[in-house]
Amino acid sequence: MNTRSRAATALALALPLALVAACGTASEEPATGADSSASAEESTENAATPMQSRSPRLAVTYDGGIKVLDAQTLEEVADLELAGFNRLNAAGDGQHVLVSTTGGFQVLDTGTWGQHHGDHYDYYTSTPQLTDVTYAAELPGHAVPHDGVTALFDDGTGLIQLVDTDEIATQEGVEEVQLPEAHHGVAVPLSGGSLLVTDGNEDERSTVRVLDADGEEIVASDDCPGVHGEAVAADEAVVVGCEDGALIYADGKITKVSTPDDYSRIGNQAGSEASPIMLGDYKTDPDAELERPTTISLIDTRDASLELVELPGSYSFRSIARGDDGEALVLTTDGALQVIDPETAEITASIPVVDEWEEPMDWQEPRPALLTLDGSVYVTDPANNAIHAVDIIDGSVWVTGELDVTPNEIAGALGQPPVEQAHGDDDHEGHEDEDEDHEGHEDEGHDDHEDDDHEGHDH
Repeated sequence: MNTRSRAATALALALPLALVAACGTASEEPATGADSSASAEESTENAATPMQSRSPRLAVTYDGGIKVLDAQTLEEVADLELAGFNRLNAAGDGQHVLVSTTGGFQVLDTGTWGQHHGDHYDYYTSTPQLTDVTYAAELPGHAVPHDGVTALFDDGTGLIQLVDTDEIATQEGVEEVQLPEAHHGVAVPLSGGSLLVTDGNEDERSTVRVLDADGEEIVASDDCPGVHGEAVAADEAVVVGCEDGALIYADGKITKVSTPDDYSRIGNQAGSEASPIMLGDYKTDPDAELERPTTISLIDTRDASLELVELPGSYSFRSIARGDDGEALVLTTDGALQVIDPETAEITASIPVVDEWEEPMDWQEPRPALLTLDGSVYVTDPANNAIHAVDIIDGSVWVTGELDVTPNEIAGALGQPPVEQAHGDDDHEGHEDEDEDHEGHEDEGHDDHEDDDHEGHDH
C-alpha cells in the first residue's frame, strides 16, 4: 500500500464518531456491470498497437450504449452496448472513463494510453472495452480525480471509495470512508492526504468539512444550504455550490461567497488549474420547475468576489466548460459557444456551432454538452446526431462527426496520464464537475447531474 493509501486509512480510522469509516481492499471479484463487460481473458487478447503520437478518444453515451470515437477524426472506434441510462465520469488517468450504471461505477477502457519512458512517452492503442472492474454503489454519484487520487461517492449510502488514480483499472488498494448519512454529496481528495467532504441527509444538506490525513478536522462550515457540486481552481482552491452562493476552501480556510440575491443557486461549476476564477451557473427562482438562466457566475477564489455575466441566451448544466488556458465557455441556446475572459468578465468571441435549442424538462434527455480535450472543445449535437470539434482560437468548427445514434453525455481520454502523475508528482490536474441534483445516479456524472434540483444530480 502506498503513502496515499496509508493516509486514507489513517483518515478513515481517525474520523470523528459522526464519520465512522470502513476501510479495506475491494473484493477480488468485483461486481460485473450490465451487458458487454470484458473478461480478463478478453483483455489479455486485446493487443496493443504502438503509435507515433498520442491518440485522444471520446466516449459518448446514447440510449442503450456508449460510442468511442477518435478525437481527431470523430470516426467510430467502438460501439459498446450497455442497457439503461448511463453517465460518464473522468477517471483522471488519461485512459479510462468511469461509467455510472446499474450497480456502481464501471471502468471503461477507451483503448488509448501513453507510458512515460525516459524523456518521452511511448504511445499505444487497442480496442475499447467495458472491463470487469466495477466499484459497487447503490446510487453512483460524483467521481472526482485530483492530486493522484480518485474519489467515488455513493449517494445511496454515503460511502466514499478512494483509489490511486493510476490504479483505477486494477481496483487495488481501495480505501473506504463512511459518512454518517446518505445524501447527494461529494468528496475531493487534496494534497497532503486531506479530504473535503459534504455532510447531510436525504432531507437537507448544508455542511462542508475538510479533514487532514489523520482524520482530524481542519475546518468546517454549515453555511451552505443545498450544498451541491464542486470544482478545483488554481492553487487548489475548491469551490462548493450552495443555494445562496458558494463556499471556497483555500489555504486552510472556508470563505462564503456573497451574492446579490437571497436565493442564488450555484450548483454546477467548471474549474481550471490555469485560472483562480471559477465558472458557475446562477439560478434565482426557487419555485421554478425548470429555470433556464441567462446569467453565469464568475467567482474569484483569491478574494471571494463574484461577477455576474449576462449571456445572449440560456444554457444547461452540460453546456459549461473551461478552455485549456482557463477561458470560461458556455454554449447558449442560440447555438453559439460563448468564450469569456474570466479576468475581465467580457465575452471575447461567440462561435456558431449548433442550431438553436431549448433545454428539455427531463434532465436525462439529451441536450448539447461540452468537453475540452487536447486543445479542442467538443460539442454534442443531439438534434442532428452529430458532434463538432471547435477551435476557440480561430473560431472555427474544424471537424464534424456524423453519428447513427443521438448523443447524450461525453467524456474524453487524452491518451497519456497527467504529466505530474507520470513523473510521480503530487500536483495533479484538478477536476471539473457537472452538477445536477437528481439524487440518483444515474447521475453523474462528472458530474453531477443537472442543475435543477432534481435531487439526484445537479449537474
